[in-house]
Amino acid sequence: MELTAWQKICHRILGGMFKKKARSDQELSENLVKGNVPIMPEVYLAQVFVTTVAVIIICGMILVGLFMPEIGLVAWYEAQPDESSALPCFEWEYWNPDLVDATLESRGCPYFTYQAFPFFLKIIIPILFGAIIPYGTFKGLKGAAKRSAVARGNKLEKYLPYAASYTAAMAAANATPHKIFKSLALNEDIYGEIAYDSAMIYRDVTLLGYDLLTAMKMSVDRAASPWMTEFFQGMVGTLTAGGSLKLYFLNRAEHYMRENRTRLQEFLESLAMLAESYVVVAVAMPLFLIVMLVIMFWVSGAGAQMEESTLYAVVMVGLPMIHAMFAFLVWSSSEEQKM
Repeated sequence: MELTAWQKICHRILGGMFKKKARSDQELSENLVKGNVPIMPEVYLAQVFVTTVAVIIICGMILVGLFMPEIGLVAWYEAQPDESSALPCFEWEYWNPDLVDATLESRGCPYFTYQAFPFFLKIIIPILFGAIIPYGTFKGLKGAAKRSAVARGNKLEKYLPYAASYTAAMAAANATPHKIFKSLALNEDIYGEIAYDSAMIYRDVTLLGYDLLTAMKMSVDRAASPWMTEFFQGMVGTLTAGGSLKLYFLNRAEHYMRENRTRLQEFLESLAMLAESYVVVAVAMPLFLIVMLVIMFWVSGAGAQMEESTLYAVVMVGLPMIHAMFAFLVWSSSEEQKM
């Protein structure tokens, strides 16, 4: 895979410096391989550090532009007159014309004030741009390889039960492992990430000249899922011992299908729990809340009535937020099972 322009720049700046350290980082190298991130470890680390430095510089420029004395945006904002003092100053000039002095600031009005930048923003903005964003950028980029490996492992586990059934059917038809992996590699739209692992085994055998056992042992190191590692190791053990791949694939297919049914059952139970919570929190509770508010204001004895702002806040803000929250929970849970 050709590096992007930014990766080339980062590699030229820090690639040589990080080369030894990056290649000795076994965990990083494994995550890059398992996550199918086709770059060298030194390029990855160089990109992380150069990008973090660039973000720090940009955040520093923003802070300087905001808080630079006399010329910063905060100083400019605080140099602007407060509009709330315009009317008191106008009335003061009208009633005290003899005290008006054009040479003084604000013509000598004692009520004149400047705008004040909120104090909490003076604390939050430096913390945000000076610490949170740079640190979050570094941690996010540094952990991208591991997140890719975990995401790819989850995808492998979703497709593996069906791929195992396919391999069992192929083995029952007396297909060789070489043909099985080739067939899986050609059906990426059906078997997802498993097609990539199968294609790597097929490439190692046909293009690089490795024997099947060596190619499968190499695929064990590339497998991002414990299920996939177990599947390949079992194939290696079966071929080494001279066992029947047909029986092995049948047993693995039955095992992974059982595990898949268990996972889907847990997913359905979580959806059922969300549905029950939705009925209670998003349907029943708002109705009881509105009725209770009306009754409490009605029986207060002081003739109080529920304000329109309270009713609008509950109906126009509270209820949509509750529904949106449950919709997001259902959507995120369904995306994890999407194939």
